[in-house]
Amino acid sequence: MKKLLSPEELARDDRFERADMMDRIQDPRNGSEAANRGNGRLRPDRADAPDAARALMHGIFVGEIQALEGAGRTCYDFEVGATGKLDDEEVPFELKLDMARQCWDEARHCEISVKLSEWMGTEIGEFGENAFLFQAACNPDPVLRLTGVNRALEGLAIDVFNTMKEFGDLAGDPVLEFCEDWMLADEVTHVKMGSDWLRKLTVNDKDRQKRAL
Repeated sequence: MKKLLSPEELARDDRFERADMMDRIQDPRNGSEAANRGNGRLRPDRADAPDAARALMHGIFVGEIQALEGAGRTCYDFEVGATGKLDDEEVPFELKLDMARQCWDEARHCEISVKLSEWMGTEIGEFGENAFLFQAACNPDPVLRLTGVNRALEGLAIDVFNTMKEFGDLAGDPVLEFCEDWMLADEVTHVKMGSDWLRKLTVNDKDRQKRAL
């Protein structure tokens, strides 16, 4: 099986629509949508709250798919080496075990997110998918991959899950609030796992550690 897949090689069925990040940023409709958002906080009393919540939920779902794919690629892309004697393309076996555990977490999040999307009245493919998260999982250096995915994007996911959890609370939706809180606990673990491994992998290379952190 090929190592170091590009985002264009991700397997998707015909329900999914790939959206280019630059096209999304430059979309002329952004101005009118900003007016509906007000101060930007996702609240039930926002004019666009139903669509915004469904779009965010769909974004969480495709993000979880890419997080699963990224952790799985980290299990596969790098050779096993002994801690303290690693080259730049090797990782300890224990790191692969942690990434396998993260795959299980992300797979569970995918299942939960699909059910939540149905609960909120949307379906797979109603909104576009960009491959921003998986692009961070394409770095050939395992340290920089952990930096991009576990420290940066998983950290961002904490904010997203908190936003959806708060929205569920304000909207009086205990199902949404509970599920987001459950997934949030895993994201905190993923960030810590990445931070711990970054330090372990670079303990004898302070310049590399400084670049990563």
